[in-house]
Amino acid sequence: MTTRALAEFVAALRPEDLPPEVTAQAARVVLDALGCAVAAWTEDPAKARIARDIAAMYPAAPGAGVIGARGVSAQPAFAALANGILVNAADNDDTHKRALLHVGSVVVPAALALAETRGLSGARLLAAVVAGYEVAVRVGMAVMPTHYRFWHSTATNGTFGGAASAAHAMGLDADGVQRALGLAGTQAAGLNTFFESGDMTKSLHPGKAALNGVLSAQLADLGMTAPPGILEHPKGYLAAFSLEPDAAALTKGLGSDWEILQNGFKFFPSILASHSPIQATLSIVAKHRPDPARIARITNETYNTVLSHFSSKEAATVMAARVSVPYCIAAAAVDGALTQAQFAPGRIHDPMIRQVLARTEVIADPELNTLYPANFPARVTITMEDGTSFQDIVMLPKGDPGAPLSDAELEDKFRTNVEPVFGAAQVTRLRDAVLRLAQGGEVSAVSALLVPGG
Repeated sequence: MTTRALAEFVAALRPEDLPPEVTAQAARVVLDALGCAVAAWTEDPAKARIARDIAAMYPAAPGAGVIGARGVSAQPAFAALANGILVNAADNDDTHKRALLHVGSVVVPAALALAETRGLSGARLLAAVVAGYEVAVRVGMAVMPTHYRFWHSTATNGTFGGAASAAHAMGLDADGVQRALGLAGTQAAGLNTFFESGDMTKSLHPGKAALNGVLSAQLADLGMTAPPGILEHPKGYLAAFSLEPDAAALTKGLGSDWEILQNGFKFFPSILASHSPIQATLSIVAKHRPDPARIARITNETYNTVLSHFSSKEAATVMAARVSVPYCIAAAAVDGALTQAQFAPGRIHDPMIRQVLARTEVIADPELNTLYPANFPARVTITMEDGTSFQDIVMLPKGDPGAPLSDAELEDKFRTNVEPVFGAAQVTRLRDAVLRLAQGGEVSAVSALLVPGG
């Protein structure tokens, strides 16, 4: 049974069994997730306040903290909910491209909440993160790509990762992990409706997946039963959530091919599908300096999913702009940059950006579609009013495992996210504490630095 195989893997996983590069990558994942969560307080303070306040409704002593919020000690499941919302709030969190899943925004909050309340070592925290990654990504690859027609994979497939991380952190045996996965599967939900409206459910999804994961592990620990083959059963998850499920993906390379090493870290704070066209647009702008006022048309020839999911031009809210590939291209063409500044509420309604946005089109190209998801291809052409055109093509965006961020670049991203909230000195201390987790550092040393003035 494939569900059982995953359960046995999670239960048997030990920190000392992990290759050094896997442990180091897990620490990088934690660093990136925490940085994204802190940034929520400057980039989406309304969402951050909601995350803090919902956790505060479920106090516990001892409890787990909310990143960036003083005085909150919450039940682990609700701390995980809050922190999952925060990690995803600015859409700058990591992505596994084949599973199309923001794994860190689910598994880091789930593992961290239980590590804090149970006093786990840094090594145990990182192992729980790895367990969550390996399970979530394999479930994602087993149901994609048809799963993505309606379902937000971070919410749905992520729930299994949250349960695996939580079960590992709680030290459940294989039977317990199997029950936790069964309980997670029956709770998995989250629709892609937000892509046009740009509402807050996009960030609720990873938080709720983390909460469901912790809850599933807690219920399993109490002895609650669940379908033993939730993934492979004829009426189970794969059959219900995919038109073309691939059960073999659930266990292929399990324990030898570490999917966490195939994780990408975002270079731009927007939907991953926008990153290749952003890079292509910025390259054109840097080389040719086209006058935005004289742009007649921009086309982004790319793979099918961009057209079907990320091509809305409404972009009426900050999140809607982040998940609109046409908006990201237009902003990059006008400003010659794509940073958090291009998603400021006032900036998304700038008349010049809106003019270029109206002239920007996404085109599904059959040839480029065959290259996805191994590549995320984008061929951007900017045509001027006088007929002059400029073109650039990008296959793998910066931050992809095939074009990875260096340690220095990832730390620069972390500093940019955290320094406005915590200050320069605390950024350095927090970075060092997180990276020491891979060398035996303590979770408590990290937790103490996750609030201003820590």
